[in-house]
Amino acid sequence: MNFRLFIVFAFFSVALLPTEAMTQSSDQSLDIQGHRGCRGLLPENTTPAFLEAIKLGVTTLELDVVISQDQQVVVSHEPFLSHVICRTAEGRAITEEEEKKHNLYQMPYEEIARCDCGSSPHPQFPEQQNFPAYKPLLSDVIDTVEQLITAQDLPPVVYNIETKSGPKSDNIFHPTPDKFTDLVLSVIQEKGIEDRVIIQSFDVRTLKQIRKKQPSLPLALLIGNTDSLEKNLAKLGFTPQIYSPHFQLVDQDLIDLAEQKSMSIIPWTVNEPDDIQRMVNLKVDGIISDYPDRVIKIVSQ
Repeated sequence: MNFRLFIVFAFFSVALLPTEAMTQSSDQSLDIQGHRGCRGLLPENTTPAFLEAIKLGVTTLELDVVISQDQQVVVSHEPFLSHVICRTAEGRAITEEEEKKHNLYQMPYEEIARCDCGSSPHPQFPEQQNFPAYKPLLSDVIDTVEQLITAQDLPPVVYNIETKSGPKSDNIFHPTPDKFTDLVLSVIQEKGIEDRVIIQSFDVRTLKQIRKKQPSLPLALLIGNTDSLEKNLAKLGFTPQIYSPHFQLVDQDLIDLAEQKSMSIIPWTVNEPDDIQRMVNLKVDGIISDYPDRVIKIVSQ
């Protein structure tokens, strides 16, 4: 076990948020997805956040990936060091104006791993417990999660992996979709989790590449616009297994249209109890939340 994994397991054994018991949601029909692990409770996209989400009882871990200079698949929402949550490898604070200069695609992973992206309090998540944390490799996250599941005899979880890319930032903040997807698929195949993976993206190019290279993988089209379902599917060029809009875009008409096309509806990012309850009442297929504990509580009631 390498040093970083040792630190993660040490943290997991002594410092995770208290719960009465490890809740399992595998008997629920609703897919409860921990957004970036459980961002409302622990630093986003960090291994401790994923372990805590499993402890709470999520069925799916939602996470984001980018690519480092040395072609490593790194778990991170931004392809740069966010001024909100990160410090440089030297421990220096980052301003909003300079954050994009700390381009992860131009940094070797060894340097990225020295940057603390967990100690700074997040202004949007006052309940978040803060501590030094680094951006892990996707491969390390999978290894640690799978070790925990085996050790605790827990149900397997699904990995919902979002590729962070866009046409305007090709070869600037990330490789082209062909190369990006090759790197991600290589990790998935190496770890043998093909039967427990969803690939999601706002970038339809990524989904087209995955469909061509590994058509058995479920795909989720992320939606943040107000275009019609038909128009968004036309941009993609095929019907994915999952349609994943912002929760405010979900109503009964959308549910009915998706059902006609045999698509699941999994909205993001649903955090407030009233919104979670509305999604449950609409009978969505899953909920992505920064507070999976809130979703579990409402579903259990």
